[in-house]
Amino acid sequence: MGLWTLLLQLHLVFGVSLTPPSDVSISSFNMEHTLNFLPGPGTPSDTHFTVQIVNDRKNLWRPVVGCLELTAGQMCNLTRVFTDPYTRYKARVQAFTTTQTSSWTESAVLGPLDVSVSGCGNCLILQLKPPATKGLQCNLQLENLYKAVILHVRRTRDGAQFRLNLPYSEEKVIMYLQPGVEYCVSISVTALFNSNHVASKPHCAFTSHPPSRSSLYLLVGLLGFFCILGFLITGLVVNGGQRSFTILRQHLSTSLSYTSTS
Repeated sequence: MGLWTLLLQLHLVFGVSLTPPSDVSISSFNMEHTLNFLPGPGTPSDTHFTVQIVNDRKNLWRPVVGCLELTAGQMCNLTRVFTDPYTRYKARVQAFTTTQTSSWTESAVLGPLDVSVSGCGNCLILQLKPPATKGLQCNLQLENLYKAVILHVRRTRDGAQFRLNLPYSEEKVIMYLQPGVEYCVSISVTALFNSNHVASKPHCAFTSHPPSRSSLYLLVGLLGFFCILGFLITGLVVNGGQRSFTILRQHLSTSLSYTSTS
């Protein structure tokens, strides 16, 4: 009995760490921002949860009033504390009881976008789609979370590369590229509530190929043929007109001579 008493006392004094919350994510719908989470496996029924937020300007975690003692299944409304639409925010959740606490779990990292790339002459067309994210409400329009897309473009032939930072939209066009050349594009995003992001794998495509040498020869040949044909038709028209004028003049001369004789 002495051993069990000692273990119980150690448990009460130091506390065995609780399993941290899981699936911590921030959803946005109709300008309402909500934090969702799930209790970790084996979390006791008397456990409560507290929420803190931070933004990339102050970089100081602060508690969210109204979300200091949540129970399992409750959500935290962050609309009033996400006051600056041009600042990225993160949130974290901690489980606690009267004798135990868990480590903090931060809001989920944004996964890579689904990307498709196709050539369009001297440009590339990118179709972007938000990743399927479990744990968020089914009516969440995830694209509302994104502020911008960061495009890392690399030319396969020589490794030349550049970077573009553009407002988020489902279609992007990268202009002024070399035709017939392969480019690889890797994409990451920045968001209102989370500065964490995972870049997509490189997606490669050729800009539209320039005409082949045989096609150029054929095109030049066709142009030459039509030019010659045009000259011939013009010549025939001009020559035919001159012959018609000569015949008409001869006919008029004959008619005038016959009239004078009569």
